[in-house]
Amino acid sequence: MIFIPARIGSTRFPSKVLAEIQGIPMVIRTAQAVAALDTVVIATDAPEVAALAEEYGFRAVLTSADHASGTERIYEAARLLDLPEDEIILNVQADEPFIEKEVVEAVYALTKSSANLPGFLAASAYKCISNPEADDPNLVKVVTDERNMALYFSRAKIPYPRDHHFDDYKGHLGIYGFTMATLSRYSTLSETQLEQIEKLEQLRILAHGYKIAMVEVQTESFGIDTPEDLQKALRKHLL
Repeated sequence: MIFIPARIGSTRFPSKVLAEIQGIPMVIRTAQAVAALDTVVIATDAPEVAALAEEYGFRAVLTSADHASGTERIYEAARLLDLPEDEIILNVQADEPFIEKEVVEAVYALTKSSANLPGFLAASAYKCISNPEADDPNLVKVVTDERNMALYFSRAKIPYPRDHHFDDYKGHLGIYGFTMATLSRYSTLSETQLEQIEKLEQLRILAHGYKIAMVEVQTESFGIDTPEDLQKALRKHLL
């Protein structure tokens, strides 16, 4: 199943999930982009978002407003739906209205193939980005080991090219794959200092010693964090 966590209280872009793209709210555009792949559930703390979801034919689950991350929000929704432990759950961020189906399929396949690996907790994806793009703190970078397991995520430019030019940065995408069992395990983990400093929920997984499997994808999509990002996305995809 595909879960889209959608909260109203974004600090950098208030009510961004309701920002319209050609007359359709962003969260609905995201749901429509992945609807052909599997059942879509919008997990939200806002009755107005739940009403919108139902208006457009999507299932919505109302959750607590107190969650620190989207992953916590989808866990509550998945628990309310009483999903089995082997169910594969994809967390697609509500601010990815132009995400391609192929990206979602790649994360699904990686989650399925990695589910029984020792220490595995989640799967995710990255795209190759240029040196100038890596300067943007809103575009999260990831470094991986030789098996394509995440070593660290940061808003800073990593790795830092001390002695020579480097142009093979990896930009993280806002999508995660879990099984219900690993999502339940995530829910037991406490917040960590690294997560709080960088404001990146995935660092909770690494800080507690678990693994995130990564897959490289080809994509033109990117997360919309600010009104300027939205205008950039509209120019890129619709004009």
